[in-house]
Amino acid sequence: MSTGTLRGTAVTVRVGAALGVAVAVCFVTGLISHFIQHPQPWFFWPTRPVWLYRLTQGLHVISGIAAIPLLVVKLWSVWPKLFERPLIGGLVRQVERLSILVLVGAMLFQLSTGLMNIAQWYAFKFFFTTAHYAMAYVAAGAVLVHLAVKLPVIRRALDEPLELPDHVPDGPTRRTVLRGTWLAVAVATLATAGQTVPLLRRVSVLAPRSGQGPQAVPVNRSAVAAGVIRSATSPDYRLTVTKGDVVRTFTVAELAALPQATRTLPIACVEGWSVDAEWSGVVLADLIATVGGDADSDVRLISLEPPGPYSRTVLPARHARDSATLIALRLGGQPLDLDHGYPCRLIAPSRPGVLQTKWLSRIEVVQ
Repeated sequence: MSTGTLRGTAVTVRVGAALGVAVAVCFVTGLISHFIQHPQPWFFWPTRPVWLYRLTQGLHVISGIAAIPLLVVKLWSVWPKLFERPLIGGLVRQVERLSILVLVGAMLFQLSTGLMNIAQWYAFKFFFTTAHYAMAYVAAGAVLVHLAVKLPVIRRALDEPLELPDHVPDGPTRRTVLRGTWLAVAVATLATAGQTVPLLRRVSVLAPRSGQGPQAVPVNRSAVAAGVIRSATSPDYRLTVTKGDVVRTFTVAELAALPQATRTLPIACVEGWSVDAEWSGVVLADLIATVGGDADSDVRLISLEPPGPYSRTVLPARHARDSATLIALRLGGQPLDLDHGYPCRLIAPSRPGVLQTKWLSRIEVVQ
């Protein structure tokens, strides 16, 4: 069977259906992560189960990686048709061509920059999260337009057999192409999913985060990169807790003298990696109660880092009052490593790691 025969609508539609599922999962879970980081009044994100963000963001990255071989095979299957004449044609063909151009461009942009992000290779000059979020809508819109234009073809192709009834294979068949595609998806997934699924860690040879790092927890941003070594280790360090005019300050020793709690919580990053860890420290609700904070208040957390996108975050009230939310002083029974946020950091259930503020300097009850 020639390469031209291996290609065709039968392969394109079946691979396209799998790609559509992967893109849909990636799009929805990506929106969840975006709205957690940039909450809207209508958006609700629970604190339980504590592993919920780990699940959704893991699915986001896994489905994005799975989409890469699917997109490659889909483009391969339709490549000759992209150059069929007439190149322009009527209105419907123009809409179809434009949707394909936008779709391919948006998908290549999303998958390539997403892959670079999980590898923390920022060769591009734009701010990743803003561009990735905006282009997600472009890609989703292009998919919908493409489906609308191609729906009759898709229905017809799914009803037809993959191979002709009288076909006698003399080489690879379309079934071989599809089996190879599913195998490539499985290999790509297994090779990277271990950063989210601990049971796969041994076989995930391409996972950017293996679970290694200080105190067995990976680090995205080190104390050196954050520029906090001097301030975090200064004997003059104080954690300031405020509500309006009420202000209290705590040394590290005073924080350690408060009632301590230990929680096993995952830390899950937007790049897809996650690790379970045992955290010990002061329950945040108890700490803000020392300045008269109540259960209905959001909390602003400010880092020793210089001002930047994540040097200060706002923790919603439902997370602030949860008994699992800690101002952590210890990790795995040992004082926090400097790269993990010493002298103290936030750890809250079902939150992106980028919002688990490290090197805390100030906690403000938002009135």
